[in-house]
Amino acid sequence: MNKKLNWLTTIAVVTGLCAAGSAYATNGYFTHGIGTKNKAMAGSGIALPEDAIDVVNNPAVAPFVGDQLIVGAALFSPIRKYQTTDSLANGQCGPQGCAFTIGPNNIKSDSNYFVIPHIAKSWQLSNDSAWALSFYGRGGMNTDWNGGTATFDPDGPGPAPVTTFDGTYGFGKAGVNYSQAFLEATWAKKMNDNLSLGISGILVAQMFKANGVGSFAPYTETFAASGGMTMPSNLSNNGTDWAFGGGLKVGLHYLPTDRVSLGLMYQTKIWMGEFDDYSDLFARQGDMDIPADLKFGLTFHANEKLDLNFDFEYIWYSDIDSVGNPIQLLFNCPTAGAGGTNLSNCLGGDNGGGFGWENMAVYKLGAKYKAGEDWTWRFGYSYGKQPIPTDQMTFNILAPGVIENHFTAGFTLERTPGRQFNMSFMYAPNKKVTGPQNFDPSQNVSFEMYQWEMEASYSWRF
Repeated sequence: MNKKLNWLTTIAVVTGLCAAGSAYATNGYFTHGIGTKNKAMAGSGIALPEDAIDVVNNPAVAPFVGDQLIVGAALFSPIRKYQTTDSLANGQCGPQGCAFTIGPNNIKSDSNYFVIPHIAKSWQLSNDSAWALSFYGRGGMNTDWNGGTATFDPDGPGPAPVTTFDGTYGFGKAGVNYSQAFLEATWAKKMNDNLSLGISGILVAQMFKANGVGSFAPYTETFAASGGMTMPSNLSNNGTDWAFGGGLKVGLHYLPTDRVSLGLMYQTKIWMGEFDDYSDLFARQGDMDIPADLKFGLTFHANEKLDLNFDFEYIWYSDIDSVGNPIQLLFNCPTAGAGGTNLSNCLGGDNGGGFGWENMAVYKLGAKYKAGEDWTWRFGYSYGKQPIPTDQMTFNILAPGVIENHFTAGFTLERTPGRQFNMSFMYAPNKKVTGPQNFDPSQNVSFEMYQWEMEASYSWRF
């Protein structure tokens, strides 16, 4: 039986790595939860261990989840739109520089359905310790803007006229595709009956593709450093590039009383290799690390049937230069036409302009109710203020991660002891953000999104 499960684990991990497609995550570009039961409670419950995949949310729970294999996948659908208003500048150059006018456009993104897998296996050891192996996929900034126009003067104050070009940024079909695959090895030990500690090593593969942003070539360090003589070759339309890296995760699980359990998890920044094919786009020559993440959870065991969760999560987006640096840094670039002299602030520079995301705090409530021998029901709600300020609109057309509210529900069916079928459902209502277009303040940009997700998993205990 163990040999069969080991083969199944290997096959599922390999299949998951191949199938981990792009998606659009929901708290910025982090998922609202990991694992079907956790998602059904809006990401709450890191102090309520139930399945092997729960070690991803808190490594310290590994000794509490038994010997188990769990496999699952989610069907995820983010619906994204953006709109730009009429402009007074219409791409003209003036005393304050040349305008870059988007549209007016009103576009809905293509590519609206994604499959996201996960798998985990846990082993209990003889000395009150355990270890686990987990794989899960996570998407990020995915958009597919087909159509639209942009109007600008291609040579600034030079002889070429102001021209209208196809595409959101005037460089054809625009969008990005950013996905991640995580593989974690976890070890944890019970220090006594009330306390356990755990640690995970994390390996990450991420892939990225950008199209339609070549019109920002004058804002790159490559272009500026050459005095405008060399066009950047690693900015746009270079296909999919891969980067690999790793980090650590530590956790604590504590039971101060029979009715209360506490969980704490901290994930370090995950240090990634550079996207070489997009070294003219991201700060630090293509660097795209994954931000640090903190989770705290409290579960109140009201009775044998009902558990109530309150969880908190904090994500340090602003510490990742490519994500957190404001777009306004680009105007310090020598070839931006605004009198700047700082090469490091150009696209691709050591302190290059980015998406301007702020850190994000997320509050989560969840409940688990055991309705009988076979059925368990779960419900949840979470809120986190979206990370995009209204003065960071132009680049974030590519990454409108503005969801704030999640409503979730789900169930577990266990007809045979040790064999569970789980389902979760998530709906994130529409959120719209509006602000001035950074390269033409006479027009506004609005983008909005709503989402739904359905996930299923099946587990075996052995």
